[in-house]
Amino acid sequence: QVQLVESGGGLVQAGGSLRLSCAASGRTFSNYAMGWFRQTPGKEREFVAAINWSGGSTFSADSVKGRFTISRDYAKKTVYLQMNSLKPEDTAVYYCAARKGPYGSSWVEYDYWGQGTQVTVSS
Repeated sequence: QVQLVESGGGLVQAGGSLRLSCAASGRTFSNYAMGWFRQTPGKEREFVAAINWSGGSTFSADSVKGRFTISRDYAKKTVYLQMNSLKPEDTAVYYCAARKGPYGSSWVEYDYWGQGTQVTVSS
């Protein structure tokens, strides 16, 4: 089992920045690819970014490329999502997820999920 706890969400003005954190506990953190997804009411969970187990490869959705950066700290067993130049359309609940093996961009590929953290971007 892997337990994930997100933090760092909040209210920010358009153009601002936030850094989300996802603290992992349980099984070996380094064996898992990690991803960030987001969801708004009535919509399917949307892929944001992912990072492979070694941290050497990342992948981001086109909608956030150049603005969001995913990274991981093995010593702290934590994954981060640095979000810059935020837009109102980035408003959502953001979820951290883990899966054993290579990263993927579909939420169904992930086995473990955090409880989510709300990000609200005002215009």
